[in-house]
Amino acid sequence: MTLHLEVAPDAEEAARRVAALIAERARAARRLFALALSRTPPALLAALAAESIPWERVRILQVDERVAPAGHADRNLTALLAGLPPAARFRLAPMPVEESDLEAAAARYAAGLPPLDLVHLGLGADGHTASLLPGDPVLEVRDRLVAVTGEHGGRRRMTLTYPALEAAGELVWLVTGEEKRPALARLLAGDPSIAAARIRHPRRLVVADREAAPSP
Repeated sequence: MTLHLEVAPDAEEAARRVAALIAERARAARRLFALALSRTPPALLAALAAESIPWERVRILQVDERVAPAGHADRNLTALLAGLPPAARFRLAPMPVEESDLEAAAARYAAGLPPLDLVHLGLGADGHTASLLPGDPVLEVRDRLVAVTGEHGGRRRMTLTYPALEAAGELVWLVTGEEKRPALARLLAGDPSIAAARIRHPRRLVVADREAAPSP
């Protein structure tokens, strides 16, 4: 399963490329377009806001979310609400991480997931993607689309699992910064010791800036 790589001159251009791809797919969709967003850098949110996207025909889901109060800086949702255009915010289905029974909340979110057309992912320096974190039992989950992790960095997280990601129409990573270069090299090599490389999918694209891209 080939993983394609596109290299942009800088982080802003990489973000614009991913935004343009999302916009192109959304405009071409013949039905409601289901987009799942991971932790989204400001450059990508700004690029999405600048694109011509028929938000009324888009449903936005979350790839993962930290368990934290509403409005907290740790929340992915906080950045999404601040950076997405108003028309997009109304199309957003947040992960219910404020509920007391997180497992039941994850099951409800999974039950409401539409078939995902495109999933935007990031890549951690440790090789994680979504909140599929090294050593967490969530890496072995195959019977649920959404699961809850243990504590990492002081927070539990709700995340799409491998089955959810592998069932999506298309996966697109946005990877920027020199600190991501070793992890990206391992992802491109298909190194199964990192969580991101364990995803099996026929339509996978990485858009990276020059700082993150491995040397030729």
